[in-house]
Amino acid sequence: MTEVTSRDVTPPDSTVLRTGGLSWLFPRRGALAVAVLVPLLLVLIALAVLASSTGMSLSQTLSGLLGTGDAGTVMIVRDFRLPRIFVGLMVGAALGIAGCLTQTLAGNRLATPDLVGVNEGATAAVVASAAGSATGMVGDWWLGPLGAVAAAVLVVLCAGGAGAAGYRVLVVGIGVSTFIGAVSDLIMSRENDNTAGGVFLWAVGSLNGRDWNVGTPLLIALLFLVPLSLAAGHRLQLLRFDDDMAASLGVDLRRIRSAALALAVALAGTAVGVGGPIAFVALAAPILAQRLAGPTRVPVLGSALTGVALIAAADALGRVVAPVELPVGVVTSVLGGPFLLWVLFRPDRTTGKA
Repeated sequence: MTEVTSRDVTPPDSTVLRTGGLSWLFPRRGALAVAVLVPLLLVLIALAVLASSTGMSLSQTLSGLLGTGDAGTVMIVRDFRLPRIFVGLMVGAALGIAGCLTQTLAGNRLATPDLVGVNEGATAAVVASAAGSATGMVGDWWLGPLGAVAAAVLVVLCAGGAGAAGYRVLVVGIGVSTFIGAVSDLIMSRENDNTAGGVFLWAVGSLNGRDWNVGTPLLIALLFLVPLSLAAGHRLQLLRFDDDMAASLGVDLRRIRSAALALAVALAGTAVGVGGPIAFVALAAPILAQRLAGPTRVPVLGSALTGVALIAAADALGRVVAPVELPVGVVTSVLGGPFLLWVLFRPDRTTGKA
């Protein structure tokens, strides 16, 4: 019988680090991907800070950033643009991680929180609150996660439980998402033009007016959810085996799937509550991160960084690419169509399937 050594079972893109009785698989390719993404991200953030839809020059932006410009310029840059950018970055990270967990759970790179009804549930809750208010303004951000949880519970119950196979949750989610989306459209169709216009702007995905009032609770939520997602991602790597193999390795499949689904719902619902249902990011970020990190990993951190980069780039483009500012959700939707075709016509490296 041939002896199996640690070198035989070590993924080719990893190195085993040992100290005393402990050992750790260091993901070389994943670490290289993060090393590339971080400087790229800093460049995109700088561009997002400098991009202006009002014709503000580079020198004016810098003076506003440094606090040496006139009061109006300082207020625009420090009180409006910077908080909006950082809120957008956090929304991108939340969507990227939510997409990564959803795709891993479903075993399908096209699975996103949009398809399993989470985004529609969050959107419906916020839209309903706007319709029911006297002012017609979009409701509080925390309605997003509440609506997302309600939609997720409905999907899980209809699918037969959180431990159900990923494809079953996905199919049921598409049906629930369609139904909830129709309810949201019905609510909006019965509102006056002013209310419907304001809600529509938010519903395409917009960061306009987002400041630290929503950024602070979002930051607190991410400080709690991101470490849990990293831990869940580590365990989800075993789902690449079949269920019998994973169970033989001591994995409680029902528990890890339930935990990962709950984290994905919380992250996506919070992101939608703050920035609206921004399309494309939850789909693209995990796929791009997977390409960078390699097929043997669940790229939770890479998906977060990629999501941040996509939102920063889309927000900056939306302010300079047209005569009037475009909501970030419009820019991501325009980019999402060609990307989806690219995904459909290329094989999945993790499964080898088209």
